[in-house]
Amino acid sequence: MDKLRYSELDWLRVLLILAVFLHHVFMPFNGDGWHVMNRESSKLLDDIMVYFEQLRLQTLFFIAGAGSYLLLQRTSSFAFLNSKFHRLLVPLIVGLMFIVPPQSYFEHIDEYATIVDAYQSLLLAFESNHLWFIEFLIVFMVLAVPVFQLLKRPSFDFVMGKIERMSDNPHGLFLLVGVLVALRLTVKFFMPSQSHSIDNLSVSLFFLFFFLIGMVFIKSPKIWQALAQHRGTNFKWFILSSVLFYGYYFKPDISAYVSLEIRWQLWWLVCTLVSWSGLLVLVGYAITHCKTTPKWLKAANELIYPFYILHQTVIVVLAFYIVQWQASIALKSLSLLVSSFVMCILICVYVINPFNVCRYLFGLKSKSVTCNRPVKTAQNT
Repeated sequence: MDKLRYSELDWLRVLLILAVFLHHVFMPFNGDGWHVMNRESSKLLDDIMVYFEQLRLQTLFFIAGAGSYLLLQRTSSFAFLNSKFHRLLVPLIVGLMFIVPPQSYFEHIDEYATIVDAYQSLLLAFESNHLWFIEFLIVFMVLAVPVFQLLKRPSFDFVMGKIERMSDNPHGLFLLVGVLVALRLTVKFFMPSQSHSIDNLSVSLFFLFFFLIGMVFIKSPKIWQALAQHRGTNFKWFILSSVLFYGYYFKPDISAYVSLEIRWQLWWLVCTLVSWSGLLVLVGYAITHCKTTPKWLKAANELIYPFYILHQTVIVVLAFYIVQWQASIALKSLSLLVSSFVMCILICVYVINPFNVCRYLFGLKSKSVTCNRPVKTAQNT
């Protein structure tokens, strides 16, 4: 595609990372057993959060796949992989060694005398926590190179033609959910774990599907425009999928009639329907309405990466103290939201952004240094 910038991807990337931030802000209050938990919890909050878990990361992997295809169009495979080494692997190592350990410290604070003692045992533990997302991206980016070569082959034109013809039908792209459902339910049958480990294929292959679909969809202008053209139909599928999701979520107890394995399969089915239809709707409406990238969004699109790396640790540290207040869940969660957001922004803007060393460690490109040398003129020669 000859489009220079996909503003819809800029908007979605920033908004979805902020959605991940919001999810983690409310984790101490939903009773799910997170790093730091409030004594009281909100069942309503948990009921809402479980739904939005089906939407965010799937679409972020789709965006990463689309962005990889666009970048591989403009650069060599070596340059692509070299860039991803510096922008993904280096920040991951920094994050695992220095950003993640405070989460474990505050979760098990009684086991350590001080945070310095915690670092001594946690520095090389390499617990990924929320940075599993970057681990997955590293593997997917390596796979993107041969996939890109495959997409360029004439033999793949037959597959692209099939998908393009499906996109002519208002329901066509949604029907691809059948492939995703078959993949997820089959792998979940053998590997039901929800562990965010790259070798847990029931999770990694699910997200890889969205990544690869991002590469495939953005290759074709026809498919990309079909996402916008048929957004209304996809929205109807999204509403129906959401009704099925909550219908199953609040179902009566059927354990006497249906085995646990079947119940889990039904759960993954309704989750997948929401994930796929939600992706089509988010991207379709973003293509339609997000046609420009303002200057502030360009800056946010850059700093959202270190924001992501930092955010969960900042939330855990602040939540450890905030949950001890004698206050309502509403006041605590609002205080955690505002304080953690401000802290993350301040660190990104004033600690990471101005300094090239910090920028490199957190996956940002170095700022070019301009030299203000005097211009030679006839008078001073």
